[in-house]
Amino acid sequence: MAFIDQVVGAGVLQFSPANTSPTLTTYDDKGLYFRTAPSDLLQGEVLGNLMAADGHQKIAMIVLNDAYGTGLRDATTASFEAAGGEVLAAPTFNAGDTNFSAQISEVLATSPDAIVLITFDEAKTIIPALVSQFPSDKLYMVDGNLANYSADFEPGTLTGAKGTAPGLDPDTIRDFLDRMEANWVAEGNASLADVFLYGPESYDAVVLLALAALAAGSVEGVDMAGKLQEVSGGSGSGTKCTTFAECADIINGGGVADYDGVSSPVTFDEFGDPTQGNILVSIYGDDNTYTAVK
Repeated sequence: MAFIDQVVGAGVLQFSPANTSPTLTTYDDKGLYFRTAPSDLLQGEVLGNLMAADGHQKIAMIVLNDAYGTGLRDATTASFEAAGGEVLAAPTFNAGDTNFSAQISEVLATSPDAIVLITFDEAKTIIPALVSQFPSDKLYMVDGNLANYSADFEPGTLTGAKGTAPGLDPDTIRDFLDRMEANWVAEGNASLADVFLYGPESYDAVVLLALAALAAGSVEGVDMAGKLQEVSGGSGSGTKCTTFAECADIINGGGVADYDGVSSPVTFDEFGDPTQGNILVSIYGDDNTYTAVK
């Protein structure tokens, strides 16, 4: 949070397409922090309900000790307990840690029905040690570690594991994803291999920032921030539009644009959070890649 303080203290607008910590909703950011990814209050609700629906009554978690990790832990716990479940253990680790044997031993000692990993790349170290002692189809991932592990693990390592992350079923936005892939590869980059987590949210962030600057007639952070809620539809008085060009025509014609994005309608609230979002549930196959659950 110290970095956010420095940025907004200088009057600079900050916009994240992927920060999901619930802490940011009410953080004193002087109205200069916005995001297109929904708060983990939503992801935690979906994850907790998913595990309950899968028949699990007692779970354990391994959690990154930061605002993201503990925020998602708390939201998941609240949802799972509201569904009648019990969280047996939720040991934490710190960023930079490389040994997770204590946390793995602690969660396994509770004999949980399922285990949640709230991590980032640490999952690459935790998963092999964990699934050698615990069924992979009772493992749950989150947006921080939902990834293509085909080059990291032996085939079958993650078979049946599930994960949650903000986003839409790729098949529903295939044209957009194909265009994004083509542009990315045209710049000399390797294929994204159909892993587009937060791609739509990033695209919407750029469009909204451009529209806010156009509506404000300024590229100053404070001025743009004053228009972001409006161009997202948060003021409730705009004309719906779905592309930058379409929205720009409305603004240049003296109207108010209400951009509905690829990731969601967005519609910022007074805290700079999107009021609408979607959490996608995915499942891993034998090749250690995930696909959306239909």
